[in-house]
Amino acid sequence: MATDYQAILLVAFGGPEKNEDVIPFLENVLRGKPVPRERMLEVAEHYYHFDGKSPINEHCRELLEKLEPALKNAGIDLPIYWGNRNWHPMLTDTMVQMTTDGVDRALAVVLSAYSSYSGCRQYRENIQDAQSAVGEPAPEIDKLRVFYNHPYFINASCDRVRQAIDELTTEENIARSDVRLVFTAHSIPHSMSSTSDYEKQLQETCRLIGEQLEWPQDKLDLVYQSRSGRPQDPWLEPDVLEHLRTLHERGENNVVIYPVGFLSDHMEVMFDLDVEAKDLCDELGMKMRRAATVHTHPEMIRCWVDLIEERLNHRSDKKAIGDCPANHDVCPVNCCPKPIVVRRPPQPSS
Repeated sequence: MATDYQAILLVAFGGPEKNEDVIPFLENVLRGKPVPRERMLEVAEHYYHFDGKSPINEHCRELLEKLEPALKNAGIDLPIYWGNRNWHPMLTDTMVQMTTDGVDRALAVVLSAYSSYSGCRQYRENIQDAQSAVGEPAPEIDKLRVFYNHPYFINASCDRVRQAIDELTTEENIARSDVRLVFTAHSIPHSMSSTSDYEKQLQETCRLIGEQLEWPQDKLDLVYQSRSGRPQDPWLEPDVLEHLRTLHERGENNVVIYPVGFLSDHMEVMFDLDVEAKDLCDELGMKMRRAATVHTHPEMIRCWVDLIEERLNHRSDKKAIGDCPANHDVCPVNCCPKPIVVRRPPQPSS
């Protein structure tokens, strides 16, 4: 396939792979953010629970193993590089290698489906920072659009949720009508959500999944997880644990939780859902199954190939379903701005 691009760049969040990596990794993640150190140390314990190893890097390797042959089968024979925002392989090091290899222009595949500062614009800033560190020979990088309403992404999500529903109803002898779907996404501060389409896009993704599953919308909830930051700063709610308590109080005790905001099993999925949410459900006597993330589901690989082929060929027929059109290829200048942190002065003691 003839194209203006010489390579593909996979851009991910990154994660530690041993206990010694955890604190420097979290310091990278939280640099410049108003997160108390005690909260950072609390999150570090989540990683230590799994011997300091985040699944993200391994999931990137698994994605590359599936994506490379799928692209070649589609006639796209481009080398794929991989660089992370917060841990090795670091994006700047990858940019150096691309420059050494003579790459002039590459297409960035960012592992985030939704628009927000942390999920889109910050990755673009990370790429720009890496380009600046390399200097003028650094390759030009274009980023794929967000894809929350791409039909293949919705297909993969539906299949994951359907599998979890079938498992819960079969193993626990529960009627489908007695199951509630609880979709989770990473909470972000209101200062970030108010300047992006994050909530709107998540709501549309949830609606499309429910519609395709023929699931009543009043038995499907979007909630949030993994809040950090200062307690006085408002973040998106409700929290998944509080929501589970509310469901239990209403007598709804059979739930399928699907981390719709995550493409693979981040530490937040493994600890906040597989440990904390599961422990709470056990304590309350609730029956719970956690649906797998889309990760390397065949329909998700098909989605990546379609998005890449769409951009390489400058296709105008971009796949999108539902009430919203396909997102823009090039983000507007004022898209998803960095949130402004207002630091309140300390109150005088009484």
